[in-house]
Amino acid sequence: MVDSASIEVSRRGKHAKTDRLDVEKLLNMLLRYHGGETRVWSVVQAPSLAAEDQRHLHRQLLALKGERTRYVNRIKGLLVSQGIHLSVDDEFLTHLPELRLWDGAPLPAGLTARLRREFTCWQFVHGQILALEAERRTAIRESQEPCMVQVRQLLQLKGIGENSAWLYVMEFFGWRDFHNRREIGALAGLTPTPFQSGGEDHEQGISKAGNTLIRAMAIEIAWGWLRLQPDSSLSQWYQERFGAGSTRLHKIGIVALARKLLIALWHYLESGELPEGAALKPTAA
Repeated sequence: MVDSASIEVSRRGKHAKTDRLDVEKLLNMLLRYHGGETRVWSVVQAPSLAAEDQRHLHRQLLALKGERTRYVNRIKGLLVSQGIHLSVDDEFLTHLPELRLWDGAPLPAGLTARLRREFTCWQFVHGQILALEAERRTAIRESQEPCMVQVRQLLQLKGIGENSAWLYVMEFFGWRDFHNRREIGALAGLTPTPFQSGGEDHEQGISKAGNTLIRAMAIEIAWGWLRLQPDSSLSQWYQERFGAGSTRLHKIGIVALARKLLIALWHYLESGELPEGAALKPTAA
């Protein structure tokens, strides 16, 4: 299976396109590929049915958390419009009758009814999130599948929690066959995109062409790694190179750290070799 975005096309604004031309182009590239020019296009690694099925839990969990946030923001927005601040939790309905407007009057009946309906939706979504998180914890604790073994292995490291370990394995390390560190950086969309032409030479930023979930989680974990793994060689490298820089340099450096950390975690899962200087959690030491 070939990634269609990696197939060469004419850079002209308008170019001829017919089935005959497409077949000739693909046949020519196929001959080049089998002749040893493996970078002529990118071969897609399709997940197995089981690997694809395992990704439903965390993707639904992410979607439900987004819905829960929307309900919380909607409830808080309705209250703030009346000058009231109240946290949304299991005790929300208990405090609702106590709320008063600026002049001491109770909340209007229509607003109260809407708040109750919104909170009922919040409760339903919140309950589903708790159920999915409990299902995930049970699978991590009891399942002997290879992917769960990798999740437990990542959880031994300080700075790696259930959300990140599960996401890394199910979306990234669990079923993909990486050959080198460049493939990891490219798939996460954390590779640089240089621009060199004549006298011009500058960076255009990271490619952002990979897995969006992994890229966001990798950068989040990189910030946590600095705080929870300060003695690791990766954290010390970051501090030496970017620690004294500006806020902009910190953001650039954290992307580089995220890429290096992903590669280190790949080596850790493949060979069991801990990232240099990394510490294990007390319960796993």
